[in-house]
Amino acid sequence: MREVSFIKQNKEKWLSFERAVFNNDFKDPDELASQYIHLINDLAYAQTYYPKSKVITYLNQLAAKAFQKIYKTKRQDTNRIIGFWKTEVPLICYQYRKFIYVAFIIFFAFTFIGVISAANDGEFVRSILGDNYVNMSLENIEKGDPVAVYKSGSNWGGFIAITINNLKVGIIAFVLGVFLGIGTLYIMFNNCIMLGSFQYFFYEKGVFWESVRGIWIHGSMEIFAIVIEASAGLILGASILFPATHSRYTSFKMGAKTGIKILISTFPFTFAAGFLEGFVTRYSNVMPHWLSVGIILITLGIISYYYLVHPYVMQRQITKTPFLVTDHS
Repeated sequence: MREVSFIKQNKEKWLSFERAVFNNDFKDPDELASQYIHLINDLAYAQTYYPKSKVITYLNQLAAKAFQKIYKTKRQDTNRIIGFWKTEVPLICYQYRKFIYVAFIIFFAFTFIGVISAANDGEFVRSILGDNYVNMSLENIEKGDPVAVYKSGSNWGGFIAITINNLKVGIIAFVLGVFLGIGTLYIMFNNCIMLGSFQYFFYEKGVFWESVRGIWIHGSMEIFAIVIEASAGLILGASILFPATHSRYTSFKMGAKTGIKILISTFPFTFAAGFLEGFVTRYSNVMPHWLSVGIILITLGIISYYYLVHPYVMQRQITKTPFLVTDHS
């Protein structure tokens, strides 16, 4: 069958299914699951006979959204909270993976600008971090403990203050996405410039490794989470700029709902980062190198797997779902 005929034959069925999924216009989850099986059948057929067609992308996105709906409304689903983090968020991340990739590209670009600026302007670090912070860091370096700033205050006090601040940054990065994504980019720019110049400052003073062992024990999850939160802000901005076939208001509501889910998914990682900064980072200079490096790699591995690998695992489960055999001849 020619691709045009295939699309014409199934177009109304797909659009009807799309309306049911996006507008919650269904009453029987079992009926939705039945329609989902037919959709997967069409997706498999398109992947086989039209491997370069854009219809595959459309059906993939529709299947991912339907999968979320089915598993949220399924009668035997006993724990919605677990399902949210295990299934729903990974599928959303797969569907919007390009925004996550773009957020990381922007993150590295802005951080690199911070490094280059600090390397070419001796006063740049002071203009970004402030004289008091730089002078304090210089004193700590002279005392042989470059990241002593993380040892100030009590464990619980540091954990609570740091966590609240990181949650605030993430929420602001998302909410400012309403300004067509420009607000999110502004928050990213400020934080990335600060990070790049901060790390170059330690490199210039010859204590780069010591700073890495200290900062990235908690920074792996903290910074990664902020990038994911920024991607949620970009999704919100894009929903206003590019409403596609939906009205701009409907697209905005969908983008906001999707972004909020991604934002909420980062909260456990933000809490974990705050705990590490409050209770573990302060001991980085006395713990063995293998332990500090191990913590960094494990935390980075966990959050990287969840947002960059697990979404593909879940998507693969969708495409492997048994489907009905129908006659497409």
